[in-house]
Amino acid sequence: MSDSGPYSTLFEPVRIGPVTAKNRFYQVPHCSGLGHLRPQADAAMRAMKAEGGWAVVSNQESEIHPSSDLSPYSENRLWDDRDIPALSLITEGVHAHGALAAIQLVHNGFHAPNLQTRAPALAPVDHSLSIIYPKQARGMSKRDIRDFRLWHRNAALRAKQAGFDIVYVYAGHRMALPLHFLLPQINTRTDEYGGCLENRVRLIRELLEDTHEAVGNTCAIALRICVDELVGESGLQSQEEGRAVVEMLSEIPDLWDVNISDWSNDSATSRYESQEGYQLQYMEFVKQMTTKPVVGVGRYTSPDLMVKLIKRGSLDFIGAARPSISDPFLPKKIAEGRIDEIRECIGCNICASSDILGVPIRCTQNPTMGEEWRRGWHPEKIQAKVSDSDALIVGGGPSGLECALQLARRGYEVTLADKAKQLGGRVLVESALPGLNAWRRVIDNRLYLLQQMANVQLFTSSEMTVEDIIGLEAKHVFIATGTHWRTDGIGRTDRQPVRTDGSVEIISADDVLAGRRTGQGSVMVYDDDQCYLASSIAEMLAGEGFDVTFVTPASIVSPWTENTMEQHRIQADLIRLGVKIVTGHQIACIVDGVVELSCVYSANVQQLSFTSAILITERTRETRLYDELERSTEARALIAHLELIGDASSPGLIADAVYQGHMAARYFEASSEEIEPYIYRREIPSLTHHTENEKWLKPLENELDDQDLGDRPAWKNANRRVDPVPYGRESRVVDTSR
Repeated sequence: MSDSGPYSTLFEPVRIGPVTAKNRFYQVPHCSGLGHLRPQADAAMRAMKAEGGWAVVSNQESEIHPSSDLSPYSENRLWDDRDIPALSLITEGVHAHGALAAIQLVHNGFHAPNLQTRAPALAPVDHSLSIIYPKQARGMSKRDIRDFRLWHRNAALRAKQAGFDIVYVYAGHRMALPLHFLLPQINTRTDEYGGCLENRVRLIRELLEDTHEAVGNTCAIALRICVDELVGESGLQSQEEGRAVVEMLSEIPDLWDVNISDWSNDSATSRYESQEGYQLQYMEFVKQMTTKPVVGVGRYTSPDLMVKLIKRGSLDFIGAARPSISDPFLPKKIAEGRIDEIRECIGCNICASSDILGVPIRCTQNPTMGEEWRRGWHPEKIQAKVSDSDALIVGGGPSGLECALQLARRGYEVTLADKAKQLGGRVLVESALPGLNAWRRVIDNRLYLLQQMANVQLFTSSEMTVEDIIGLEAKHVFIATGTHWRTDGIGRTDRQPVRTDGSVEIISADDVLAGRRTGQGSVMVYDDDQCYLASSIAEMLAGEGFDVTFVTPASIVSPWTENTMEQHRIQADLIRLGVKIVTGHQIACIVDGVVELSCVYSANVQQLSFTSAILITERTRETRLYDELERSTEARALIAHLELIGDASSPGLIADAVYQGHMAARYFEASSEEIEPYIYRREIPSLTHHTENEKWLKPLENELDDQDLGDRPAWKNANRRVDPVPYGRESRVVDTSR
């Protein structure tokens, strides 16, 4: 790493309690959808961050006890000693690249439904679960609180044994029990753990002190805490109680990891928080109230801003979750002067959606994310070409650009042609919608890199024919011709075309995105896609002054965007803009200038008049060129490999298109037999008896047996009473073979 130049500040070592970070780049805890079900994949992903130059690499939520069971979501677990081997894989991988490994210990309180363990959910007082499930959390007794402190202490000792350098006390994002105790609208207790702020802070203080006592001689203790809930006077505010909390605890943690709540605010999409460092206004005060290092996040990708924040005393560490996912090698690229090569996060929250959907992490910008172990993919390295054959890509959208880039990196001579005047495909037009400008980075990053390569030729305004492709004599041809939006109403809800007499002008979504507008009058935006596009178009038209009615068979606007944590903002924005919203209705017919809508739950019908309608329901794949090549004897004799990629192959998210283009470039020469082991490489639980893990089942006798918190019985007796019998588990033996 460079120790001079304009960014040298970012590569200074920083002391965190008993350990030292080699630079100021800090990957804060973030979920991965890998966790305890896929420990090798999780470890490989974290190790890649360390290889990329992050000085501290944190894991994700690590459940400390079966009463904080987040099933079906796969976070990390540290319920007992049997979880140590899987977590040790993370620390070994991170340490191999000279980085510190951090673990976020968590009890999720009423955020944990305990669907697997069926344990009672816990909260400061009796409280509904944060998910819709007919179960409530019980208010914790003093004994429950002592048990919780002991579970946390024991988890910290296990974290130390697993090799972690930094141990977190987690009180953030409205997801953690310590924060539930802090918030007055949740904690209405009348004992020493409730009421005044000092009482509500008590549990956080005790956890910090317990953890220091247990492992603080070798591990740093971090506090991840929310200082503002962004709900005004009804919640925690950074300039009032948030500031007071920091003042009370200022010197107790070795490191402050400061955020805002809830998760949808802290990880807001670029559609609603477009600027880097948007959280700074709420947490910048913390650095002035403690001598301990402070880390904060803000989707930082600009090294100039990073340096500015360090030098003005706002932060000690540049924290990142999403930017470290988009580009695990961001620190190294800054150190090596390759700033223009950084894959900047676009703030789309596809990474967050993976966790919410309970699947392995993915990223729009970085198709290798989550594939480090399963496929052996590296974000900066790719296998060299195996022949001198040329490659042709038809279509310059996200899939075509990614395929071209990776083929060129492998060493092939690459030609990319697109019929449009500008490259970018759907990203080009969708990034022009309100709030989505950051999405253009998908194009900009790839175009910049392609334009630096001598083995790449890019052509626009070039609609290719079969004859053109034959004339180029390319041996490998990839067709990325995308899709177009249907106008007949066929979609998720109705598989029959809408009956219409032409009295209402129907405009395709593609035409609207290309700039076409209707005349005067009202316009209906009909959304049976139920993702993000229809609401974005409605927002755009309303902002331009059109009288817009949004109709959808769904019960809410854009339900898929609940996965990106922005649905509530989208619906609120449409209401603010005066868009009339009709949910739970599908189009029955469009006749005599009237759209007849039928309720999806009943036989009720309503009629509304519109001048025009935009039907956003489903896409049709553009495969004509591919089909013609398949039928051409001459083309098939010449072309060694012909492949349909991206939306033309399988319409999906931009992330899916990028992923397909990347995979095609890596695997196009391999046989199905060669590819299959990588596609289906799995981590499978061993069915052997758990005594094969005897090494990890031995109690930590020297450190645990004599613990006694207050009038709590010694650990050995207490843990025997509380843990082993109710929570028997099928052990996962970590097998590092294929």
